[in-house]
Amino acid sequence: MKNLQSIAKVVLPLILGGSILYWMYRDFDFQSIKNVMLHEMNWTWMLLSFPFGILAQAFRGWRWRQTLEPLGEKPRSSVSINSVFLSYATSLVVPRIGEFTRCGVLKRWDNVSFPKALGTVVTERAIDSLLIMLVTIATFLLAMSTFGTFFRKTGTSINSILESFSLTGYLVTAICGIAVLILLHFLLKRLSIYNKVRSTVSGIWQGITSLKDVKNIPLFLLFTIGIWLSYFLHYYLTFFCFSFTSTLGLGCALVTFVVGSIAVIVPTPNGAGPWHFAVKTMLILYGVADHQALYFVLIVHTVQTMLVILLGIWAWISLNFTKSSTLKQ
Repeated sequence: MKNLQSIAKVVLPLILGGSILYWMYRDFDFQSIKNVMLHEMNWTWMLLSFPFGILAQAFRGWRWRQTLEPLGEKPRSSVSINSVFLSYATSLVVPRIGEFTRCGVLKRWDNVSFPKALGTVVTERAIDSLLIMLVTIATFLLAMSTFGTFFRKTGTSINSILESFSLTGYLVTAICGIAVLILLHFLLKRLSIYNKVRSTVSGIWQGITSLKDVKNIPLFLLFTIGIWLSYFLHYYLTFFCFSFTSTLGLGCALVTFVVGSIAVIVPTPNGAGPWHFAVKTMLILYGVADHQALYFVLIVHTVQTMLVILLGIWAWISLNFTKSSTLKQ
């Protein structure tokens, strides 16, 4: 039974993401994408976006190290950052396993308490969720006039959009909702397992409450803003790679970024499937042609996923050349 659950955690996200991608690209001419990538894309902007993708993960590593210090844990900056790089790469194989991976890396190389590290991860996720929720509310309040203008100019309405939404579209949305519920079930189940072990719960609680003892709160906030600003710039700069998105503006980029960030809650590798569907839908709302939106989401997501893989490989190699703190002592 346990083996079946482990297999399901790997296979089901792949099936879910693959099914959504198949539905979106079932009639797509993949030969045309080669022409777009070789002759129509401006790769300079894509390359310029890479440093921000790296910075976002580096900021997360530095911030994590900061939250561990009040607990008496002092991992090396390089190990903290590499653990984050590796965590994102491993999550491509098994969604959400990255949180456990990076705690394991710190335990292995710097002898950091696994429960305490996991507790600080919970704290991080709570703070990031709060921030993205505030940004989401602000973004949609600012974008209301944009949507109103769109509806007036096109003569469309929410009802007409819903009516044109196909049965398959509703089905995909329902599947995404079910996937979120399944994820919550697994998370609650894991927490119930941790609750059976008193020492583990104690460590997690210490990690959660460590934030109040962080020495430099302004630096912590700077890291937090830096993480999400870097994520956004990593995404926004890709708009200038294509003629059909380069003129859409900052507002469109922010709206699609927020919608995409919410979509990746669905447990698929790097949000593959739900992210494509959500961002493509919003780009169409802003006037991008259907096939052009498909080009954008496929190319951008694939290239950024490749960056995650390369950073994971770099981290794995780097860690293998890094002595553990216990060996150094």
